[in-house]
Formats: sequence, structure tokens, C-alpha cells
Amino acid sequence: MHLSPTMQKYILHWGEMGTRWGVNRTVAQIHALLFLANQPLPAEDIAETLGVARSNVSTSLKELQSWGLVRISHLAGDRRDHFVALQDVWEIFRVIMEERKRREIDPTLTVLRDCAMNANNDVDLEAATRAKMEQVLAFMEMLSATYEDYKRLPPATLKRLLKMGGTVARFLGTDDKDGN
Repeated sequence: MHLSPTMQKYILHWGEMGTRWGVNRTVAQIHALLFLANQPLPAEDIAETLGVARSNVSTSLKELQSWGLVRISHLAGDRRDHFVALQDVWEIFRVIMEERKRREIDPTLTVLRDCAMNANNDVDLEAATRAKMEQVLAFMEMLSATYEDYKRLPPATLKRLLKMGGTVARFLGTDDKDGN
């Protein structure tokens, strides 16, 4: 597949951003390539286009499939697997948020809740330390509950809400000094 200079820049930057978000560079670049492609691509073409090893492409595609961002597609007359990425940016956002919550927030909440239960019986734990742990747990639970509320919103409603960001912040004001 031929990449225009703009596509190359986009794919390279997506790879750089991926590393900042904790995603392997090649995984992010393959996602960007498949998102920009206007037809399903076989793994061989992905490897050739990006100049990465076929084995790295295979591993990266499995990762993208596990996230639900890429699926296999078959073309008539071609026995190879071809790959296509989700194309709707709102659906991509929803899938990424859901997976990050499942992989990062949910396990953290499990540990924080366990620590909160054990904190009452931990005689070596200072009250100030316990209070800090409770603050983090409360924050993470609020974040999780807010996500659960927002994930049910239709994309059009979420888009309107995001566009209102500054207006909502000004409406709510800045008088909450203690963060509660």
C-alpha cells in the first residue's frame, strides 16, 4: 500500500502517542494504518507498508483484536485473512475507554477495596495513611460510577456534552477549594 506523506506523518505520530499512552508503537501504527486504509489489508501488506517484521504484525493484530479495535475480514478469491479497523471515532473512543476501565480501573478498585477492608485491622497503619487510601478509593469509585453513567449516552449526546465543557465548568464555578 502506498502511503502519502500526510498518511506517513499521521501513522508515525499515532505510534509516538501510543507509546505515551502505554501502547506498543507498532500496535498503534498498525491501528492508524488500518483506520486510514479504505480497504481491508492482509498482514503481509501491513508488514511491507510499515517496514516491520511479519511476526510483529501478527502479535500486534492479535492485541488490536483483543481490544475489539480490529476484526478479520475475508475477500472473495483470497484465502488470506484481511484486517479492518473500526471506522467510527465515537465507537473507537467507547471501546478504548471500556477496555482501559476493564484492564486498569477495575483491578485497581478491587485492590483498593481490599486494602480498605484490611486497613481497619492493620495496627501499623497510621490514621493519616488510611485517610489517603480512602480518598483514592473514593475518587476511583466516583470515576468508575461516572464512566458507567456516561457510557450509556448516545454519541450525539456525548458530543454535545463534550462541546459544552467550558460552559459547564463556568456554570459550576471554581469555589470548591477542597476538591469535594
